[in-house]
Amino acid sequence: MLAIRLTAEPDRLDVLALPVRPGNDDTSAEPVPTGAPLPTGVADEAAALVAPARVTGRPGQVHTQVRPGGTPARLLLLGVGEADEAAWRAAGAGLARAAQDETHVTVALPTEVSPEAVRGLVEGLLLGSYRFRLGDDRDAPTLTGVDLAVTDPDAYAQAVATARTTAEMTRLARDLTNTPSSIKNPEWFAAQVTDAAADLPGLRVRVREPEQLAAEGFGGILAVGGGSASGPRLVEMDWHPADARTHVVLVGKGITFDTGGISIKPVPAMKLMRKDMAGAAAVVAATLGAAALRLPVRITTLTPLAENMVSGSAFRPGDVIRHYGGLTSETTNSDAEGRLVLADVLAYAVQELKPDLLIDLATLTGANAVALGTRIGALYSDNDQLAADLLAAIDTAGESAWRMPLAADYVEHLGSDVADLHSAPTQGAGSVLAALYLREFTGELRQQWLHIDMSAPSWCDRDDAELTRGATGWGVRGLLRWLATLS
Repeated sequence: MLAIRLTAEPDRLDVLALPVRPGNDDTSAEPVPTGAPLPTGVADEAAALVAPARVTGRPGQVHTQVRPGGTPARLLLLGVGEADEAAWRAAGAGLARAAQDETHVTVALPTEVSPEAVRGLVEGLLLGSYRFRLGDDRDAPTLTGVDLAVTDPDAYAQAVATARTTAEMTRLARDLTNTPSSIKNPEWFAAQVTDAAADLPGLRVRVREPEQLAAEGFGGILAVGGGSASGPRLVEMDWHPADARTHVVLVGKGITFDTGGISIKPVPAMKLMRKDMAGAAAVVAATLGAAALRLPVRITTLTPLAENMVSGSAFRPGDVIRHYGGLTSETTNSDAEGRLVLADVLAYAVQELKPDLLIDLATLTGANAVALGTRIGALYSDNDQLAADLLAAIDTAGESAWRMPLAADYVEHLGSDVADLHSAPTQGAGSVLAALYLREFTGELRQQWLHIDMSAPSWCDRDDAELTRGATGWGVRGLLRWLATLS
C-alpha cells in the first residue's frame, strides 16, 4: 500500500496537489486556501489556471500542469467538491489514479480541514490504488508515497490510522474475493483467516472440519459441501475485550465456488462464482479490523465455508436437510445453497452464543441486482432502530444499502409437505423470500437480527471513485463504522 505521511513542513514538492472546489455557479471553480507554505507564486498560478483548464472542482477531477524547471515540476489541481468526507474520498481515489506514474505526491490541505475529510482522503488514496494480479504486473503504479501537508499533524494522526486500518481490511476482503477458486477452497480460506488473526492479541479462531460438523449436526453445511473433493469448514472467530458491553455475532456466506450443484448454472452465470464468499470475506475483515482498532465490543464471527460442486455425492433437488438445532428444509434447487449454510450458523448463534445482535451478510440472490441495481445492498430487519443505525453507518462509510420489506404475505410460500420449511420456493420476490427463510432460524433473536443481501455490490465491472474493477470488499467499511458506535 501507499505510504501516507502527515507533515507540517513538506520537503518533497516535485509533484504538488492543490484542492479546488466549485465556485458559485456551474462553470466556475476556485482553489481552496491551504495551511502549508507553498513555493512563491504557486497559489496565484493555480488560481489563474482554473478557468482556461476548465477545472470544475468535481470530486476526483485532476488537472496536471507541467512546469519545466520549476518547483513543483508538476502542479495537480484536485477537485474536492463540497469538501465533505465522501468528496475527499473520491478526490483521493482520483489522485491515486491520475498520479500512478509518479513516485511521490504532496497534497496541501486546507487550514481547517476536518479529521473526517482527512480520513476520506486517505481511504480514497489507499482504495483507489488497489490492484489484484497473480504474478508479475509490469504496468503496476509507481506511486509509493503521499505526504499530507497540514498545520497540525498530531490532530489528524488518529484519522489516518483508522483510515489505514479500514483500507487494509477492505483490500484484504478484495484479495480474498478476487482469488481464483483454483486456489481458494474452504481449507485455504480457513488458513488465511487463521494466519491473519495470529498477529492480533486477544483474537481467537476455531476451525471445524467435516468430522466436527457432522458430530455437531451442521447438516446444511455438510449437504452443500458434500459434492466437492474439498471438504467444508466452519470458521469461528471471537474478539472479546474486557470492556465490551455488547456482543455482536457476524455471519458471512462463504461459498468458495458455486457451480449451482445438480441445478447447474449456465456458464455466463458461473464464471464469477469465485465471489460467492464475499460475505464471509467482509465479516472476517471487519472483525480483524475491529481487533486491530481495539474496539470495545465483543464480536463472534461465523463463516460457513463450502464448495458447491457437481458429483455423485452432491445433494439433490428434493432432498430434506436437517439443520443445526433440528429444523428441516426441503430444497428443490441446489443453486439456492447459500441460505442452507447460513441457516445452520444462525441457529447455532441463537442457541449457543446468545448475542445481543445478529447480523449476516451474503451474496445470496441475483434478485438483489434486479431490485436495486449493481451498487446497493438489500437490507432486511424487523428492528427499525438497528436498521436505521446500520444504514447510517453504511452511508457514512461510502457504501449503499436500502431497506427492503419482510412481507408477511410471502411467508406462506415457505411451507413444505415433507419438511419444516421449503428453502427455495418459486413464488414471490426472490431476495425477500430468502430473507424470510433465514429469519425462521433466528428464534428468540428475531428482533435483534439483520440480513444484507449484497450479491450485487460485491463486484464492480469498472473503476469508479474508490472502487476498482473486480471485488469491492463491500461491507467492511460499513460494518467497521457501525461497530465503532457500539463502544
